Amino acid sequence: MNKIVESIKKLKVFYIATVEGDQPRVRPFGSICEFECSIYICSNNTKEVYKHIMANPKIELCGMNENGEWIRLSAIAKKDNRIEAKQAVLNDPTGPSQLYKADDAIFEVFRLENVKCMKFSFYSAPEVIKP
Repeated sequence: MNKIVESIKKLKVFYIATVEGDQPRVRPFGSICEFECSIYICSNNTKEVYKHIMANPKIELCGMNENGEWIRLSAIAKKDNRIEAKQAVLNDPTGPSQLYKADDAIFEVFRLENVKCMKFSFYSAPEVIKP
C-alpha cells in the first residue's frame, strides 16, 4: 500500500483545508484510498467543500495519530468522474459506502496530484513520506 495512504489511515480522522475566497475552511474527513497508484478522497457535490475544491483545487490535509505524530500533506485535487474510481473509494474500508453509490448523482471523487507529505513529531526530526 502507498505509504502516504497507510499513514493517513492511521489518523482515523484527518482535516482538509480549502479556501473560500480569502477565507480558509477546515473540516474533518475519514475516507482516503489508493487507486491506480494514486491517492483519492471523496465528497458530496452539494457540500461547500466540493464547491471550494472546484473553485481552487489546492488543498492541505492534517491530522495527528495516537503516538503524537502528525501528518501534513499538500496537493491538487483533480475530479475523477470514472465509475471505477468511485467504486474503488466505496470499496475501501474507509469509504462511505453506506451513504453513496458509485452511480448516484452526488458522489464525487478526487485524485490527489503534486502530493507533498511530511510527518512531524515533538521528539524527532520531520520526515518526508513518499508513496
